[in-house]
Amino acid sequence: MAKAVVIGSGIGGIAAAIRLAVKGYAVTVLETNASFGGKMTQFTLPGGYRFDAGPSLFTLPHLVDELFTLANRNPKDYFNYQRLPIVTQYFWPDGTRLTAHAAADDFAREVETKLGIPQKQLHRHLEKVARLYHATANTFLHKSLHKLDTYLSPDVLKTLPALPELGLTTTMHAANARAFSDPRLVQLLDRYATYNGSDPYQAPGTLNLIPHLEFNIGAFYPQGGIYAIAESLVKLGEELGVQFRYKEPVTEIITQGSRASGVRTAQGTYAAEVVVSNMDVVPTYRKLLPQQPAPERTLRQPRSSSALIYYWGISRTFPELDLHNIFFSQDYQQEFAHIFQIGTIAEDPTVYVNITSKYTPEDAPAGHENWFVMVNVPHNAGQNWEELIQQTRQQVIRKISQALGVDLEALITVEKVWDPRGIEADTSSFAGALYGSSSNNRMAAFLRHPNFTNKLKGLYFVGGSVHPGGGIPLCLLSAKIAADLVPVTSAEVQA
Repeated sequence: MAKAVVIGSGIGGIAAAIRLAVKGYAVTVLETNASFGGKMTQFTLPGGYRFDAGPSLFTLPHLVDELFTLANRNPKDYFNYQRLPIVTQYFWPDGTRLTAHAAADDFAREVETKLGIPQKQLHRHLEKVARLYHATANTFLHKSLHKLDTYLSPDVLKTLPALPELGLTTTMHAANARAFSDPRLVQLLDRYATYNGSDPYQAPGTLNLIPHLEFNIGAFYPQGGIYAIAESLVKLGEELGVQFRYKEPVTEIITQGSRASGVRTAQGTYAAEVVVSNMDVVPTYRKLLPQQPAPERTLRQPRSSSALIYYWGISRTFPELDLHNIFFSQDYQQEFAHIFQIGTIAEDPTVYVNITSKYTPEDAPAGHENWFVMVNVPHNAGQNWEELIQQTRQQVIRKISQALGVDLEALITVEKVWDPRGIEADTSSFAGALYGSSSNNRMAAFLRHPNFTNKLKGLYFVGGSVHPGGGIPLCLLSAKIAADLVPVTSAEVQA
């Protein structure tokens, strides 16, 4: 059997390992940490509070199911999920509260009642983004943007007519402000820039297709939480013969001429015909390929945002909250200017609260809730994070306390914090940037690192720092693209 080595067991690396095993490779996954998952890990805090450490939103679940069916397994034997009846609860500083129902008709009625936007107007918008998504996804998300045959595919014939409506020449915010007059709905739609760590006042209008995933396809909750995704896929990988080796960081990608021929760790050398890096592309080149010429223009692209997360045990329940909750800032543009231009956190940040105990009661003690409280922040550039953590904590507590009419500080029973420094140290995400580079210009998608390199045969890349981007669905698609580029047989590998 031809051998493959995967560096890192984030969701992209796990998915790539499964796809390569199905292709007939003997796959070894080498992971620095004590367990799998990358950002998709879990932990518990004293008192019985369980948390998913990183990703909290699950869309396009068929991309997970696909891995099981590819291996001739029934997905439901391993992994189950449900569609959320409510996507998000939104709170604005003026006291407005809006429930984003999963059902489009219910959501449209809510928007009309609370924000005064006619239902037909919202329906037309959602129908438009659905049409544009279906016209472009196969070209821009499911295939490499760096291969000629992508542009010779019949899918391009569907994509070309949609290009004028994609918003390539405008920003997300400008497009949303033209579409809707109410600034609260504009802010709600601008928020989707954060799904890949970008700024809606700079990012191209093409990112306005992201809401299609939630409002037209749906948001989902995995039984057992987000960690269950990684857990079920690792189980599948092990059944397929994938070897997962933990606490064994790769120190070098070995090359012979113009080919990657394996990797080296402190424990030994692993020869392989195929090497897949699930590590952020910057440390992949800087640390594992120091003698190879690096794609400097790509590596120097502006970083995406990071996150400051407070994990709180809360000593009561809040019926007005759901799984996903957003408490908006007063001045959204100023908030993003602080993140991407000033490199700090605004005094009034938008706050996201995820509460998995709403769907998995055992994630918190009876009568309590587990709050994952996140603020979008700049990547690590040497800021005084200890000071920012304390300042932001007080601002977050003040904001939520005012919105809910409680003394939130008095309800916090236990706490843990994850900041950009920890994210970088724990996940090898360069500078703690969650999504590699940002998408704050119209060419960003094409400047993101491809899933292969022409410099070294046999070397491939997956994960949030490469095409098509970060987040669970795109990381899964990066594995699909990379695996499709890998030869099927050892004879093809040698050729």
